[in-house]
Amino acid sequence: MTVTEIHSRYVYDSRGNPTVEVDLTTEKGSFRAIVPSGASTGSHEAIELRDGDPSKWLGKGVLKAVSNVNDIIAPAFIKANIDVKDQAKVDEFLIALDGTPNKSKLGANAILGVSIAAARAAAAEKKVPFYKHIADISGAKQDKFILPVPFQNVLNGGSHAGGSLAFQEFMIVPYAAPTFSEALRIGTEVYHTLKNLAKKKYGQSAGNVGDEGGVAPNLSTPREALDLIVASIEKAGYTGQVGIAIDSASSEFYKVDANKYDMDFKNPKSDPSKWLTGEQLADLFLELLDEYPIVTLEDPFAEDDWDAWVHFYKKAGPKVQIIADDLTVTNPIRIQKAIDLDCANCLLLKLNQIGTVSETIQAANLAFKNGWGVLVSHRSGETEDTTIADLTVGLRTGQLKTGAPARSERLAKLNQLLRIEEELGDKAIYAGSKFHTGHLL
Repeated sequence: MTVTEIHSRYVYDSRGNPTVEVDLTTEKGSFRAIVPSGASTGSHEAIELRDGDPSKWLGKGVLKAVSNVNDIIAPAFIKANIDVKDQAKVDEFLIALDGTPNKSKLGANAILGVSIAAARAAAAEKKVPFYKHIADISGAKQDKFILPVPFQNVLNGGSHAGGSLAFQEFMIVPYAAPTFSEALRIGTEVYHTLKNLAKKKYGQSAGNVGDEGGVAPNLSTPREALDLIVASIEKAGYTGQVGIAIDSASSEFYKVDANKYDMDFKNPKSDPSKWLTGEQLADLFLELLDEYPIVTLEDPFAEDDWDAWVHFYKKAGPKVQIIADDLTVTNPIRIQKAIDLDCANCLLLKLNQIGTVSETIQAANLAFKNGWGVLVSHRSGETEDTTIADLTVGLRTGQLKTGAPARSERLAKLNQLLRIEEELGDKAIYAGSKFHTGHLL
C-alpha cells in the first residue's frame, strides 16, 4: 500500500507543552498519531527531541522534531515505497535513517509518530480493528482477547504534585470486578469518594489534581496516603475488591553521590541524616506490604541501583508484582539484564521510551517469554491519542495504567476500552485477579 504523504505538526499535550503529531496518508485515508511525553523520565530512555530555545515554550518546543518528519523522514519513506503492513520493515527503515543508538538525531518523538501512524494505516488496509493488527504483528493469541484491569492514579505526590510526599503515584486496582466496565465504574466511585474525603480532612485545595488526575493533598508520608485510600475504598463499599499500586519513582529522590534516598527531596533544607539506604527503603516497603492491600510496587529503587533491586526482590518477589520502569525503559538490553539479575517480575511498557511500535512489541514479548507480566502505561504529558488502549488488548497484557478516571486525555484510553469491550462481547475476557499473567489466559 503506497504512502502518498506524511505530514507533521506540533500540537499541545495535557501539560500545555508542544508535542509531535503525524498524519500519514494512503489510498485508504489519513491516519494520525500523537506522541506523549514523560515528566519523571529515565536517563536511559530514547531521546525526545526538544528545541532548547528558551524564547519559545521555555525551551520545550518540538519544531526540530516536526521538521525532521516533514523534511527528512517523509521524502525518504515515500521514496522507499515501504508497505505499511510490514511494521518491522517500517521501523527498521526509521531506525536506520536515524542511525544513532538512542534516536537522538531525528528524535524518538518524530520516529514514534510515524511508526504509530503507519501501524494505524496498516490496520485500515487489512480492514481490521487496530488491536487486532497489533495482535497479528506481535504473534499474540486471538481465540479470546483480554480486557485489562485499569490501574487508576487516584493520589499524586513526587514530581507530579506539590506537597512533600516523595512517592509519585498511588493507584487503585479493581481486580475483583467481573468486567472491565464494572471495574471502571468501581474506580470512578472510589476516586470521587477519595476526593471528598481528602477535602474534608485536608481542606478544599486537597481536591485539586496533579498531572495525571489524581488528587494532591499536602501529605508527608506514604502511610497518610495509603490510609486515605483504604478509607475511600471502604466508604465506597469495595473492601477486599480493590487493591493498591504504588509507583514510588525512586530515581527522583535518589542521591547518587550518597547512594541514599531522600524522602524529603522537595525540601531544599532536607536533613541528610534522615536519608535512607537501599536496605532501609526496602524495609519500609516490606512494612507497607504487611499493613496495606498493595498488589504492585513500581520503581521501588533508582534506575541504576541494581543491588537494591536484587536485595528487595529476594524478599518481596513472591508477594507482590514488582515493576521495572526507569530501570528497564522498554529497552530489550536493560530488560534482559533485569531478567538475568532476577530483580523484578513485571515490565512497564511505554512506546516513547524506545521509539517504535516494533521495538515496543519486542520488549513485551521478551518479558512474557521470561515469565514477567507487562503493564502498558501512559505518560504524564498525554494527549487524546488512544493507541495504548489497543496496544494493551492486542498484546494481551491484562493491565493498563492510564491515570485517574478524570481529565479527557486519561479517559480517552478508558473510553476506547469501553468501545472495544462492547465490540468484542463474549470474544473477550476481563483479566481480573490474573492481571499479572493476562497474556496466558
